[in-house]
Amino acid sequence: MRIAVIGAGPAGLYFSALMRQLDPTHEITIWERNAPDDTFGFGVVFSDETLGGIEHADEHVYRTMSEQFARWSDIDIHYRGETRTSGGQGFAAMSRKELLHILQQRCIDLGVTIHFRTSAPDVEELAATYDLVLAADGINSAVRTRFSDVFAPSLDRRHNKYMWLGTDRVFEAFEFFIKHTPYGIMQVHAYPFSADQSTFIVEMHESVWHAAGFPAFADREFALGENDEKSIAVLQEIFVDELGEHTLLANNSRWITFTTVRNRTWRNRNIVLIGDAAHTAHFSIGSGTKLAMEDALALAACLHENDSVASSLAAYESERRPVVESVQRAAQASLEWFESIAQYTDQDPDQFAFNLLTRSRRITYDNLRLRDDGFVDAIDGWYLSARAETHGVESTRPPMFYPLRIRGMELANRILVSPMDMYSAVDGLPADFHLVHLGSKALGGAGLVMTEMVCVSPEGRITPGCAGLYTDEQEAAWARIVDFVHTNTRSKIGVQLGHSGRKGATKVMWEGIDDPLETGGWETVGPSAVPYGPRSRTPREVTIADMDDITEQFVDAACAAARAGFDLLELHCAHGYLLSSFLSPLANRRNDEFGGPLENRLRFPLRVFDAIRKVWPAERPLSVRISATDWTDGGNAIDDAVEIARAFAEHGVDVLHVSSGQVVAHEKPAYGRSYQTPFADRIRQEVGVPHDVAVVAVGAISTYDDVNSLLLAGRADLVAIGRAHLWDPHWTLHAAVEQGYRGEAAEWPAPFQAGNRKPPSGRTDGPPPRLELVRARPAAGSQRWQPARVPAGQTVNTSMNCGPADRADTVLYEG
Repeated sequence: MRIAVIGAGPAGLYFSALMRQLDPTHEITIWERNAPDDTFGFGVVFSDETLGGIEHADEHVYRTMSEQFARWSDIDIHYRGETRTSGGQGFAAMSRKELLHILQQRCIDLGVTIHFRTSAPDVEELAATYDLVLAADGINSAVRTRFSDVFAPSLDRRHNKYMWLGTDRVFEAFEFFIKHTPYGIMQVHAYPFSADQSTFIVEMHESVWHAAGFPAFADREFALGENDEKSIAVLQEIFVDELGEHTLLANNSRWITFTTVRNRTWRNRNIVLIGDAAHTAHFSIGSGTKLAMEDALALAACLHENDSVASSLAAYESERRPVVESVQRAAQASLEWFESIAQYTDQDPDQFAFNLLTRSRRITYDNLRLRDDGFVDAIDGWYLSARAETHGVESTRPPMFYPLRIRGMELANRILVSPMDMYSAVDGLPADFHLVHLGSKALGGAGLVMTEMVCVSPEGRITPGCAGLYTDEQEAAWARIVDFVHTNTRSKIGVQLGHSGRKGATKVMWEGIDDPLETGGWETVGPSAVPYGPRSRTPREVTIADMDDITEQFVDAACAAARAGFDLLELHCAHGYLLSSFLSPLANRRNDEFGGPLENRLRFPLRVFDAIRKVWPAERPLSVRISATDWTDGGNAIDDAVEIARAFAEHGVDVLHVSSGQVVAHEKPAYGRSYQTPFADRIRQEVGVPHDVAVVAVGAISTYDDVNSLLLAGRADLVAIGRAHLWDPHWTLHAAVEQGYRGEAAEWPAPFQAGNRKPPSGRTDGPPPRLELVRARPAAGSQRWQPARVPAGQTVNTSMNCGPADRADTVLYEG
């Protein structure tokens, strides 16, 4: 093959070296507009997983890199005058300049042609005369811009400012400095990368950056390689305590706003994007160099394994895109956490440290325990001390098994069974199916079991199979279920009341979700005559009289729910049903006092809530479920959701259940593990904590490890588990067994006591015999970077054993 490479960064160089090793007859030419030594930045960090791939693909490159590594395993978090250290992480860092020199020399040795200080020929010319064109031209890729109609890039400019610096202070570990300044919170991400230097990245929100006066220095064009010396001098003064007698080092250092790059596709004919040209991930978790070198390895392998360029590029994107998108989701959570860091700075140092370490949701409670058991023990101790007076708990236990009191209702644990529509009622009447469904979840140990959306009128049903609470017979049926739960379990049971609105009169889920009924339907209503989707009925716009009637239906249903004995009532203001559609500007186009600005769109949902509050028993809590974002342009976003949550809090809500979406059919959710929890987190910090309102996190949460992580970090007070309870109705009890917890927060029903131990899964090998006289001592979980000072010309052995957690998935950084 004849291969043209635009850009001599790590991606272009490493790809070229790999391809020449796979087939020395490949003709590969690299064009780089900068000089070989024009390298900006300081250190780069690799995970052990990536290093394993490099070692397998090119042992020479790996061995040469290893000679340069600084290795350590600790993370220090400096916050409010205290330091918390977590070990067992496993880091390897080196100079970016040294990395490029290694890759440049490797390419030269293998016969790759490199043109430095030379712009590449026109990309169309290259595409016509070469078999493959590799666009490794970075975050500001000219190739991506040239073919933007094909690549369809999305550039998400974020809200923090940061500057890449170095320092001659050699840190012993990864250091987070959380600095309270007169201007606001500033944070530093710092780590060693050699025997005499460390990376020192300063980051802050734009509002802090403006308050500190940095725009006065940065509001001009800087030449390539020029530093913002005035800003650097100010930072030297601000961080004098962290730097001591050491100085900041600059290398093309000026203020940057991070941009997340995504593309609809990475390939156009025989042109392919790689590295930062294709995707970026925030430096607080996703190393651009790491991702770029992984891209190079995967692309070279796919070209070697496939018969044509087209099939190779398709295979490459198919293989890499899920990996990259996973990293980007984690990086998005991390960068948003740092953008919102000010909302966590009232947390205790122990909780703050745990929150920071688990911010991306890739590192969890159990994962940290694997790495540093002592660190997690200390966090558990803090969590117990913070709750012992309120709940009378005397010894540590997994966070999910702490009780919670809301008004007169006390939950044995923090697990909530999500409301899940079963579509199994007849004429709105719950029957034996609902008794078994809800009863089994209560027997399974959940602290709170929620009904599906129980509709307040026949016309308020979503489907003919939806349950209701508008007849005496329905009330009696619900009372039977409530009595079963109260008589046979320690669980509490809540009812969710709602009205389908414009999403009503549809088929049951397994016959065609959201498809209108072909026969036997009913008139649907909404805030405006705007259908949910292209296949949906157009609803009739509700009148003021309709609103009066619907409010009365909610009140009647609430009274019936109270008589039936429900412990909690939740008002459904999410997922595009009637009250939710009033809140969303995509569904609410009214011109009266119930439409327009958010204050007006809130009027009817708040009116219904206030009416229910008046009749609902004062000792029983009221909850509201909201959609935190509509997941599409022009709809509600998290800022709106905070205001919606605050309005309900001011009207006396006790619980905020934070979901998202399902407001319009053309939504584009960013699905992923626990993908909605950042919404719950923000609402808890800004509304829940100040107003003493419990917040429920929900959405693709399925493991007790994730539950414990969310609770311990202070992102939620309760965690709703849905589909995992369909898989295993005894999810909560089984989670207790898996964690070795036995106690009142996870009591097995007396008839089930014989099954409270995990059954054997088959014969296993017994313990091995002892075959050594002196046991090897376990490797330390905590390691610091303390480079030996050796005379010039001698080398330092940088290898280090960081223990069994060394190869685990780690927080990744580049600076």
